[in-house]
Amino acid sequence: KGSMIPLDIRREMVDREEGQMSICYQCELLGIARSTLYYTPSKASTKDLKLMEELDRLYLEDPTRGTRRMTNELRKKGYQAGRCHVRTLMQIMRLKTVYCCPRTTIIDSARYKYPYLLRNLEIQRPNQVWALDITYIPMLKGYMYLLAIMDIYSRCILGWSLSNTMEAEWVVNTLKMTINKYGRPEIINSDQGSQFTSDEYIGYVKSLETVRISMDGKGRAIDNVYIERFFRTIKYEKIYLEHPETGSELHHTCSQFIHYYNEKRDHSSIGNNPPMVVYQNAA
Repeated sequence: KGSMIPLDIRREMVDREEGQMSICYQCELLGIARSTLYYTPSKASTKDLKLMEELDRLYLEDPTRGTRRMTNELRKKGYQAGRCHVRTLMQIMRLKTVYCCPRTTIIDSARYKYPYLLRNLEIQRPNQVWALDITYIPMLKGYMYLLAIMDIYSRCILGWSLSNTMEAEWVVNTLKMTINKYGRPEIINSDQGSQFTSDEYIGYVKSLETVRISMDGKGRAIDNVYIERFFRTIKYEKIYLEHPETGSELHHTCSQFIHYYNEKRDHSSIGNNPPMVVYQNAA
């Protein structure tokens, strides 16, 4: 049951004063590594934060830009950054260049690589397919990540969460809470990021028994196009307009917009209805 509690809250539950239980034993009971108590995420420099915010805007504008074109665009805007540094920042931000390439190399059937199951699939009902993805959000003094879980049929955001690190446990806990509230989907689709290929994530989804795992092709961000479109929407229509400065402000901003997106914002692709209306009426 302790694993259902968010990691940040479990860290706060540890009594660091000398008491009846040692810190090591408390960590064991709460299911956290003792090293996480003392870990402080390193902060990016002000220069890198500005570069990352500009990279995010350039990516939303044209996701086909690779590191070479991104570097050129940054230089046009007056930024001084080498291609290797741009590549490093894009990896931190999980920006995946969209491109087509000949299938001359077959991905090794190593552990936890699953096929893309949505190609030519007709999605006819809610909870048939869920999509999961993570996006980078620039902040005034750092950055955070937004995890969203979308029901593809209704375009409804069923679950979401914010974190300043991308741990598999964070993804699994958010997915657990969403399934507890809305039930199990038939297929869960994600990319091949380390959080979605981890033992913890794969083990949990497999434990659901009836749920099948689907993964985007390597370098194919467009395979998860619906949730990528949602990320573009929330950034341009809310986050970039308000520029929240703290984690609590960002949480309030996202909560406010997702409620509006689910309950009030009409979508032409689902008959000009709000996603939650479509989800509940069809469920």
